[in-house]
This record gives sequence, C-alpha cells and structure tokens, in this order.
Amino acid sequence: MAEKSMPMEKDIVETAIDAGQFNTLVAAVQAAGLVETLQSPGPFTVFAPTDAAFAKLPAGTVENLLKPENKDKLVEILTYHVVSGKVPASAVVGKKVDAESVQGSKIMIDGMNGVMLNGSAKVISADVMASNGVIHVIDTVILPPSM
Repeated sequence: MAEKSMPMEKDIVETAIDAGQFNTLVAAVQAAGLVETLQSPGPFTVFAPTDAAFAKLPAGTVENLLKPENKDKLVEILTYHVVSGKVPASAVVGKKVDAESVQGSKIMIDGMNGVMLNGSAKVISADVMASNGVIHVIDTVILPPSM
C-alpha cells in the first residue's frame, strides 16, 4: 500500500498571501522585487506587519514607498523585518536579545513580557510556520535606525 504523501507546506510568501491580513506587505514585497528571495530555501524569520500596522503609518507613506524611485528605501525597510535562520518564539521568551536583520541593523527583541521589537512593535501572533522559515505577526512597522 502506497503511503499518502503530506502536502508541502507553503513558503513564506504563499503563507502571507493566504493569511489575508498582509495585502500591503505582499504588495511591498512584490514592488521591492523580494518575492524570489522570500521563496528561496532560507530559512528566514519574518516579522510581518499586518495591513493595520501599515495603516498606522502617516498618510501617503505606503503609496510613496511603492513608487519605483523609492525601491531602495522600500527594500531597506522590508529587509529590516527579516532575520536569517528559523527563530521560534521559544528562543526569545524570557530574554532580551539583539537580532541581526538581513538589512544589517539590529532588532532589539524583548521577550520578557510577551514579545516586543524595538520597544514599539508587539508580536501578536507567533510561530506561523512556512516551508522556508517562520512568520511572527507584528502590529507596527519597524524602521531601521538610519530612517
């Protein structure tokens, strides 16, 4: 009797699309040309701002960032939300750690009371697993120190 094969998990991009609350993030990833990167084997840990998180930015910010002439700035912001490797929430609970983002700047992770990033973004849903990493849903867009 042949074994039933388990369906492959979806990658980070497919998982974000299916979730339905990351339409702005997905549009930004597409505009920045990062889809292929986030579909590669990784693994990656993505701190994914919800559509509501993007809506908290000043009016016109997202539209401005999606313009082709601002692609470099958009890439910088998006890659600041990504850490190389698969980091589950259990790795930071009860700790304060700095994580090196793909963008190059550090993200301050405070896991002492829930999980906060840079003192402003709260992880509202952790450990959304994908075939090439893990997504942690955040309620605020984080910006690299250079911005």
